[in-house]
Amino acid sequence: MNGLLIGLASVLLTTNQPVALSNVIRSFTGVTVTIPNPNDPVEQEYRKLLELDDTVLKEIDELIRQNQNLPHQEGALDQEQLRQQIQAKLQPVRKAYEDFIARNPNHVRARLAYGSFLNDARDEDGAVKQWEKALELDPTNPAAWNNLANYYGHRGPVKKAFEYYAKAIELNPFESVYYYNLGTTVYLFRKDAMEFYGITEQQVFDKALDLYKKALQLDPKNFVLATDVAQTYYGIRPMRTEAAIKAWEYALELAPDDTARQGIYVHLARIKINAGRFDEAQQHLDAVTNSMYDALKNRLLRKLAEEQAKLARTNSQSADKHE
Repeated sequence: MNGLLIGLASVLLTTNQPVALSNVIRSFTGVTVTIPNPNDPVEQEYRKLLELDDTVLKEIDELIRQNQNLPHQEGALDQEQLRQQIQAKLQPVRKAYEDFIARNPNHVRARLAYGSFLNDARDEDGAVKQWEKALELDPTNPAAWNNLANYYGHRGPVKKAFEYYAKAIELNPFESVYYYNLGTTVYLFRKDAMEFYGITEQQVFDKALDLYKKALQLDPKNFVLATDVAQTYYGIRPMRTEAAIKAWEYALELAPDDTARQGIYVHLARIKINAGRFDEAQQHLDAVTNSMYDALKNRLLRKLAEEQAKLARTNSQSADKHE
């Protein structure tokens, strides 16, 4: 459920029963959303299952982080030891999902969640089986289509990913991530997209950017999304300079802190050097004071000096010809 639906649900949940709330959301958005009854014992057990999943994955992340920070001689685990400890933590969660699904085989959200858990545990085949079963149980569930599209986007056939993302969007046109996922797949697999949609490479770029635009319209305050969209312009040839600058300036407005802002100044400087807008590029680089960007800043300063010298030589030669 995206931010629009979450916000609507949170406002209405205090005064509406689940069935009534679902009807209200459908009247506002045209999207059918099943709101589970929080007092249902099965729903309560499912929620506890999700909490267990989340807790264990956080424990694994912390285990990996701590192990990376420990020198081997101070008790750091080797790869096999680390793998064994991770598997030991995952096993109870796997069993809990399997027990729940054995007793509730038609619980679509549990199968979707279990598939995501298995995917995180690098069991892609197991994940796909759960997502396919979820889709079989409820062909109108957009998350099932999206998750399977993610799989096909990584493993192929890519053209099937295009179909599945489109179906997810059709079922829930208010979910930002579906547009972003389809846009990224179109952008990365340009040849497949050209064949599938019968369009040129420049039209592929247009399509990807249009999908990104829709994703941002639905989630306009998402800084990570905005920077991902801005990054895509580096792969577009010829460079769409003004659009790229506009995208980075939008990301700049969303930057959560000064470190992020300075990183965006680096991007803006790079683009403006290539566009011959040297004074603006210099201003951006002057604003970069964080030492973590020193290498990039110095590289761009050298490039800026080279481009300025090249322009000066060109102007000098042109002036000589006219004397």
